[in-house]
Amino acid sequence: MIFILFGPPGAGKGTQATLLANKLNIPHLSTGDILRNKLSDKDDLSIELKKIMDSGNLVSDDILNRIIINRLKLSDCKKGFVLDGYPRTLNQKDFLVHFIDSINLSIKSIIELFVSEEIIIQRIQSRLKKENRDDDKNDIIKTRIEKYNKETRPLSDYFLEHYSDNYCKVNGNQDIEKIHNDIIKIIQKWLFSVIILCFLAWLIYLLSCIHPPFILI
Repeated sequence: MIFILFGPPGAGKGTQATLLANKLNIPHLSTGDILRNKLSDKDDLSIELKKIMDSGNLVSDDILNRIIINRLKLSDCKKGFVLDGYPRTLNQKDFLVHFIDSINLSIKSIIELFVSEEIIIQRIQSRLKKENRDDDKNDIIKTRIEKYNKETRPLSDYFLEHYSDNYCKVNGNQDIEKIHNDIIKIIQKWLFSVIILCFLAWLIYLLSCIHPPFILI
């Protein structure tokens, strides 16, 4: 079971991903957490990552992809995981889809949290004030939103075209509990369809064992 949550900054992806992962008892994989944990390793990749982050530069797709995939290869991800904050670009998406295909897994649900710009600004300002940070000016926040619209928003078109049956939009303007309930309804609908398909497969197998053969019309 692979679930991807994406949306603009301030959409509440991290909160909802944590709630969903706990509900399904699978790992919640946040890009930020993965990078921070990688820094504690003592290998060439972690040294390279530390140099980049210390310099204040952005982590390239190539390095981020390698770090993310190494995390996805760990045993706790064999039954599935919830991705939060990855992929963010079309290049990252290509890398992820190729990896998932190579291990014969599939993306079960892609959930986009859509939030109005007004709510996004309010949430980020509130969060930054709680963290005692002074970078809560509207122009900085709008720059983050513009970056999301330019780099991440195009993923919506790709997922909608290639995963139309698995792609869902959830109103992220609501409170945390309401958003979570909407997501759970989506997952329950998917689980119900899986149960129905399994039942039909079992029924067809059972009928095929009947002599003379039973033919479904």
